[in-house]
Amino acid sequence: MSFKKICAQIYVKDGCAFNSYEANEKITESGDILEAAEIFENRGADCIIIYDLSTDDVSHERTLHAIRKVTSHVDIPVIGGGNVKRLEDVKKYLYAGCAMAIVEEGSHDPVNGNDLTTTSLERFGDEKICIRKGFGVLYLDRKKGEQSIVLLGDDESTADYLKKHEIAGVCKHKFNSPDFDFFEEKTRCRQEGVVINTLEPEIDFDELKTNEAGLIPVVVQDYKTDEVLMMAWMNKESFEKTYKTGMMTYFSRSRNELWVKGETSGHFQYLRAMYVDCDEDTLLAKVKQTGVACHTGNKSCFYREILSKDYAETNPLKIFTEVMDVINDRKKNPKKGSYTTYLFEQGIDKVLKKCGEEATEVVIAAKNPDKEEIKYEIADYLYHVMVLMAMKDISWDDIIKELANR
Repeated sequence: MSFKKICAQIYVKDGCAFNSYEANEKITESGDILEAAEIFENRGADCIIIYDLSTDDVSHERTLHAIRKVTSHVDIPVIGGGNVKRLEDVKKYLYAGCAMAIVEEGSHDPVNGNDLTTTSLERFGDEKICIRKGFGVLYLDRKKGEQSIVLLGDDESTADYLKKHEIAGVCKHKFNSPDFDFFEEKTRCRQEGVVINTLEPEIDFDELKTNEAGLIPVVVQDYKTDEVLMMAWMNKESFEKTYKTGMMTYFSRSRNELWVKGETSGHFQYLRAMYVDCDEDTLLAKVKQTGVACHTGNKSCFYREILSKDYAETNPLKIFTEVMDVINDRKKNPKKGSYTTYLFEQGIDKVLKKCGEEATEVVIAAKNPDKEEIKYEIADYLYHVMVLMAMKDISWDDIIKELANR
């Protein structure tokens, strides 16, 4: 299903996040770009448009670096633009993790004079390029016709515009405030018939099976790794507050009151998905955890092992992450006799040489009928690539996000 979008905007000048093109008011006191982006995501924005107001290359590279941090930390799409003069500038935004790059309508490459709009669309495709026309950011879809993300006045109706077929999303100046509640705005739009992505559940709390106190247990998992973080209880009020705010809210049986997870510690949980079990008497919440889940300082409340049996771990992401953790540890804490330490000591040229050699071994193994041989060679190749990733400060999250954007 294609949802209409409510978008926040960040204007970047001198390395700071501002709420308008005039750059006269910072979004947060610090002006930190990542901080502003995370606030917008956590408060329910569907998309973030980051526009660079810089005019020199040094400041522009600084903005691109900040955008890379944003795209590696937030899950919603980021559209980037500003200071785009050449095709190479478009590529830089996409390489920084942006879902789309903005190109000004009618702009031309200063070197060869080519129309930048046309060459960008030909090189990267409709789904990666926005065409900015005046104050609206328009993107092209040749199958459905031209659709746009438009900038509205604060008093104009969000829902009325989103009901139009040609409008894919809207921006408003007031959306760029750290206090704006996107969930509330989207709920109003949904009530007016707009197809929009809200957290409203498909089942009413009264349909769930609760205990005699009207409570239901909630198992909480990390939304990326599926690690079980904690277990808590919800009543109807905390359940409704959770999906209306996007922040996990529970009922404390000992204090007999609602509590927002992280209200005291700052370690908030932001809801990504919720499931109910077959008996409808237990909920499973997948969350983005800031900090740690346990009051003891451990990431998960389930940190004490009371029995175990040896078994082979089969979660691919967990295995890749654990191997990557070891490699990064060798980078920070060299260990005598370690092959990984040896590679770091030899430097980038040695690692690149090994990646090339191992890639060749994969090709040779693929020509042979022995399946075991190619499995071994692929694993060897991946290990050396992970060493290269560690050298370049690239995580598996970065790679997964890049693949998801394709």
